[in-house]
Amino acid sequence: MELQSKTPSTKGPADMFTGDVHFDVIAKGEAPSRLRVNLVRFAPGARTAWHRHANGQTLHVTDGVGLVQSRGGDVIVMKPGDTVYTPPGEWHWHGATSGDFMCHLAMWEGLAEDQEGPETEWAGHVGDEEYGAARNF
Repeated sequence: MELQSKTPSTKGPADMFTGDVHFDVIAKGEAPSRLRVNLVRFAPGARTAWHRHANGQTLHVTDGVGLVQSRGGDVIVMKPGDTVYTPPGEWHWHGATSGDFMCHLAMWEGLAEDQEGPETEWAGHVGDEEYGAARNF
C-alpha cells in the first residue's frame, strides 16, 4: 500500500480547452495498471476541444450541469450522478453549460504495451457558434 499525496491543480492548456478548466490527477497507474483518473472542474461555458481516446473514456459528474456530444450525435445533458461512456476512437467534447459550473471524474486506460499511437488525440476547438447551438438543449 502506498499513500500518494495530492499534486497541485493544473490549469487546462489553451490548445485543449476553451475557458477556465482545472484538473487534479487522481490516478496515473504505473504498469501493469493503466488506470487514468482526473477530477476536472469547468467554469460556466468552458469545454474541451474535440478529442478521442484510444481505449475509450468514462465521465462521472459530481457537481453542476454539463454537456457532452459525440461528433454527429445529439448533445447529452449531464447532471450529478450521471455517467457517460464514450467508446474507443469516438470523437467527442464535454464541458459546462453556459450558466453552470461542472465537475466530473474523467476515467480512461492508458495504452497497452502492444498499442501504438497517442492515448488521447486532440483536434480543433468547439467554436462559440457550435457550442451555442449545443446549448439549445
